[in-house]
Amino acid sequence: MDQETLGSIVLLAIVTLISVVQNAFFANKVEHESRHCNGKGLQRQGSSSFDRVYTANQNCGHAYPTFLAVLWCAGLLCSQAPAAFAGLMYLFVRQKYFVGYLGERTQSTPGYLFGKRIILFLFLMSVAGILNYYLVFFFGSDFEIHIKTITSAISPLLLIP
Repeated sequence: MDQETLGSIVLLAIVTLISVVQNAFFANKVEHESRHCNGKGLQRQGSSSFDRVYTANQNCGHAYPTFLAVLWCAGLLCSQAPAAFAGLMYLFVRQKYFVGYLGERTQSTPGYLFGKRIILFLFLMSVAGILNYYLVFFFGSDFEIHIKTITSAISPLLLIP
């Protein structure tokens, strides 16, 4: 793979690999809690603490394919750096959701809502990239520079709760 191509996806690959490590951490927490509660291998029945860890892991796992899809679409079709930044923010928020779910379930709500906003941002970046492609294809108008400027300016706003 040439350096230019690699340079256009390296940040997305880094965020993806960090998310894999995070998934392994979540799975390890489920296994640890299962062994702590049951003294045996992984079993579905257990204490309420096991159920919370298991449910938090399942909830994070259900949103994971959507996150990866919009992360890569936004990064490839629009702009890599803002998409990678939003991806890192999403991983931070997902960690906050997971840890919050282990305590009181209401502690996980801010992480859940913030995560939805980041997924929406990545989705809108993807749509903007697709629209730009068709504007170039049909009309010869390229708004890529404007879209990258806007997404780069808006991505720090994701930090506002």
